[in-house]
Amino acid sequence: MKPPTIELNNPKNQHIVWLDVVRLIAMFTVVCCHCTDPFNFYPGTAPNIGEIKLWGAIYGAVLRPCVPLFVMITGALLLPVRGDASTFYKKRIPRVFFPFLIWSVIYNLFPWITGLLGLDPKIILDFFPYSGEEVMQQSLSVAIQYILTIPFNFSLLAVHMWYIYLLIGLYLYLPIFSAWVEKASERAKLWFLAAWGVTLLLPYYTEFAAPYLWGTCSWNSFGMLYYFAGFNGYLLLGHYLRNHNWTGRQLCGIGIPMFAIGYAVTFLGFRRMTSLPDFTDEMLELFFTYCSLNVVMMTIPVFMLCKKVNFRSEGIRKALANLTLCGFGIYMIHYFFTGPSVLLVRALGVPLGIQIPVASVFAFGASWLIVWTVYRVLGKKAKWIMG
Repeated sequence: MKPPTIELNNPKNQHIVWLDVVRLIAMFTVVCCHCTDPFNFYPGTAPNIGEIKLWGAIYGAVLRPCVPLFVMITGALLLPVRGDASTFYKKRIPRVFFPFLIWSVIYNLFPWITGLLGLDPKIILDFFPYSGEEVMQQSLSVAIQYILTIPFNFSLLAVHMWYIYLLIGLYLYLPIFSAWVEKASERAKLWFLAAWGVTLLLPYYTEFAAPYLWGTCSWNSFGMLYYFAGFNGYLLLGHYLRNHNWTGRQLCGIGIPMFAIGYAVTFLGFRRMTSLPDFTDEMLELFFTYCSLNVVMMTIPVFMLCKKVNFRSEGIRKALANLTLCGFGIYMIHYFFTGPSVLLVRALGVPLGIQIPVASVFAFGASWLIVWTVYRVLGKKAKWIMG
């Protein structure tokens, strides 16, 4: 069966090339980001452990725009929502929900399957650095326990699924938010983004100054600017910046310094927090938080730079369009390949400083090939598995 094809000359399927480029960068950087896990969470010890963690931090910091770019694409494409909410929900949510459910079950069954195959439990850590000791039992009961928790949260075997919970929430919220976006003036949108910008500093305030601010307390987590906080800011930012451009001079004079400052804060902050004795998970992720000012400062220049890209080659345009078709499936399955890809580049003797990007190419390529093959075999039915 032939896979569904995308006719680029059909007005209904006109692809915005620069947004396809943003999607490519977002997809590849999220794979890169997960290839840093075996560096930042290196199992055991090594003579060069300091260098390993340094490269994990260098790449981990520069890759933070990956998820914000995904959300900005959603805002750029879907705001304001056209049609009624029920039609939007029927079109968007099932295509996300069913692949999410299928692959969440598969990830959680993986340790048990390795036991059936007689594989060493240590192989689980090679695939999933976060997974912990419980899954080393290779027990079906543990797998079922994890599967039963899927309605509530992701497991350590499928940490990348956190984004799907977020995405479903954004889809539920979009038609409601859209009603305001459609009527709001440019000035009103800027005021919203300004209020959101203030909330981007709150993680640092609560960590370094005081745990409560603007009405938050032990019995209330929803402070004064709570309703402006979170990833909905990236939705509006993507929508807003779609209709604004930077000149080459602005990219150089504003974009490069903005990215450099954001990166410096992210990298140095992460290194500082991980140098502290007995740092917590919250401290570890503080400067890597996606909804933080430093990450926004890195994300905006990347988004605006992509707007300058335009490929005339029909082959490149078709490849980018195919990534749009396969992108969600790549996200679903790539986490199976990041850990093994890092092991492969280490076995091949790839220099430490380029192991993460080389491993990412392997993981990204393998994931794309598998998803493309599934679409090739199943055609349109593949969307229920791959999205």
